Amino acid sequence: MSAPAAVEFRNVSFRIGSHQILDNLNLALTSGETVVLLGRSGSGKTTALKMVNGLVFPTSGEVLVDGRATTSWDLIALRRSIGYVIQEVGLFPHFTVGENVGLVPRLEGWPPERVGNRSRELLAQVGLDPLQFLDRRPRQLSGGQRQRVGVARALAADPRLLLFDEPFGALDPVTRVELQDQFLALRNQLHKTSLFVTHDVREALRLGTRIALLDRGRLEILATPEEFLRSREPQTRAFLAVLDLGAQTIADESE
Repeated sequence: MSAPAAVEFRNVSFRIGSHQILDNLNLALTSGETVVLLGRSGSGKTTALKMVNGLVFPTSGEVLVDGRATTSWDLIALRRSIGYVIQEVGLFPHFTVGENVGLVPRLEGWPPERVGNRSRELLAQVGLDPLQFLDRRPRQLSGGQRQRVGVARALAADPRLLLFDEPFGALDPVTRVELQDQFLALRNQLHKTSLFVTHDVREALRLGTRIALLDRGRLEILATPEEFLRSREPQTRAFLAVLDLGAQTIADESE
C-alpha cells in the first residue's frame, strides 16, 4: 500500500456568504516536492494554504495532512508539526533571535542545551553568523535578515512540511533573489515538502517542482515549470506575458 500524500485537497470548496473563494479544488503534494500556488490577488491561493494548518476549514470537501483530515487533528499538534513562513515574518519583538528560532522546540519540551544548539545550527544554515545574531532583537535586523530568521524558526522542530505565504514579496529584488537561492539550497539539502504561495511567475518557475495556477478559486493548470512554459492556456499565457514584457523593457532600455 502506497504512503498517503503529504497534503491532499479533496473536492475542497470554501465560500463566505455568496462569495466563492475556492471551488472544488483537488490537489495532492508528494513527499519532498515544492508545489507553488500561483495566482492573481483574490484567486484563493492563501486561503488554500491556510487550510493546511487549520487556520481555515473547507465549506465542503476535506484537506488531509499525512492522510488525516485537518478536522480530525489536534490543532496545536498539527500546527507545531508544520513550519510556517509569512511575508511579515511575525517575530516576537521582545525575544532575541535565538529565542524566536527556538520557540517551538521549547514548547515541545526540548532541554535548553538542545534548543540552543539547534538555534545556532539553523542560523548558520540560513547564512546568519550565530555569534553576531543570536542575541540581537528583531528591530536590529534588516528585512532580509528577519526573513532568514523566520525560515530558521520554521525549520526548528524539523517539520516534514513547510508553508510559505509570499515570504519574499516585500523584499528588494536583490535580497529576494538571494533568499530564493537560500530556499533552493535548503530544499536540495533537507528534502522538505513545501507549499509556496506567490503571484510572481518568475518565482514560481524558479522554485516550484510543480506549479498550481488558481483563477477565481479553481485550479486552472497543474504543471512542471517546463510544462507551464509550453502551456497555451489563456491564464498561463497571461502570466507568461509578464516575462516577455520584462525582456522587451530591458531591451528597450539598453538601446
